[in-house]
Amino acid sequence: MVKTKNNKLHFSKQEICIVLLVLFLVVFGCVMVYSASSYSAQYKYGNQYFFLWKQLFGVVLGLFAMGVLALVDYHILLKFRYVIFAISIVFLVLVFVPGFGVKSFGASRWVNLFGLSIQPSELAKFALVLMLAAYLSKNHDKIKSFKGLLYPFAVAGILCVLVIIEPSMSVTMCLALVTMFMLIVGGMSKKHTMLFSSIAAVCVPLLIVAEPYRLKRLFAFLDPWASPLGEGFQLIQSLYGLGNGGLFGVGLFNSRQKYLFLPFAESDFIFSIIGEEIGFVGALCLLGVFAMLVFAIFKVALNAKDRFGSLLACGVGLVIGVQTLLNVAVVTGSIPPTGLPLPFISSGGTSVAVFMAAIGVVLNVARQSNQK
Repeated sequence: MVKTKNNKLHFSKQEICIVLLVLFLVVFGCVMVYSASSYSAQYKYGNQYFFLWKQLFGVVLGLFAMGVLALVDYHILLKFRYVIFAISIVFLVLVFVPGFGVKSFGASRWVNLFGLSIQPSELAKFALVLMLAAYLSKNHDKIKSFKGLLYPFAVAGILCVLVIIEPSMSVTMCLALVTMFMLIVGGMSKKHTMLFSSIAAVCVPLLIVAEPYRLKRLFAFLDPWASPLGEGFQLIQSLYGLGNGGLFGVGLFNSRQKYLFLPFAESDFIFSIIGEEIGFVGALCLLGVFAMLVFAIFKVALNAKDRFGSLLACGVGLVIGVQTLLNVAVVTGSIPPTGLPLPFISSGGTSVAVFMAAIGVVLNVARQSNQK
């Protein structure tokens, strides 16, 4: 977005493309949240629009944040990176504080603030991206050495530790993967890439073994039919939904799995409902939209006017891409079940608002790269 000689704002094709793709995803997400949750919301809360209203609230906040951050110079984030990082840590700690933290299904992942339920790990992803982009943009040569990598791994380590003890292994994996990819993009050597990839490969099974429930999920992933009414139930129901959809689906709003068969149908497993209602072809088209969005964001990163903007946009694209792939992999039974929302789609006001805010930052990077 730039100003012409007549002082009128002109939006580049790149910015328009990103905005349209995001708007499509959030509108489609609202439709699918309603479809997936209407029955369970009526059954549990006596209001079929319960989850839809919450999602719409998050979308409205997201639109406001996206608009503001699209106009605000992204270099301001560089000045306030430590404040944003500190706030994300405070919120991650608050999930364990009685009176603030909200525990659900054995996990402390939410904070109740003024009647609003906030998921701090969603903010932590982009606080990490900001910190890494700031460091890598100023220390390109340092990350060639082992010593130069200590700072970014310490930053990521703090967030990962706070998230894993919630517990949330899925978000921890997302944080770790985004960190590795950003370091690779930032110039980390092949030797260090292999070293830390090997360490991560060893840590993952250790984290699984450390918690009995994770081990049960692993066994359920390997053979869900060994416990069809226990740990394997959710994956089996998810696969039923995807299988029932076939090529072209059973039709919008006609899912069967949403009738209390599939747990978390409106959130972590909404992709199964999508596959059931619009089929394999529709689900593939949706993934194509995500791919176009990530590609467009990476293009913004390549054309950014400075290294910080480039890494910042790249990090946002990585979070969206990595989280989408992890969510779809879980729902399709490609990796062990774990909770992670589908960006812009899954029910969750915090998630959709934060992701849209991050898109605002990308739009500002694109705007400044187009300025003459």
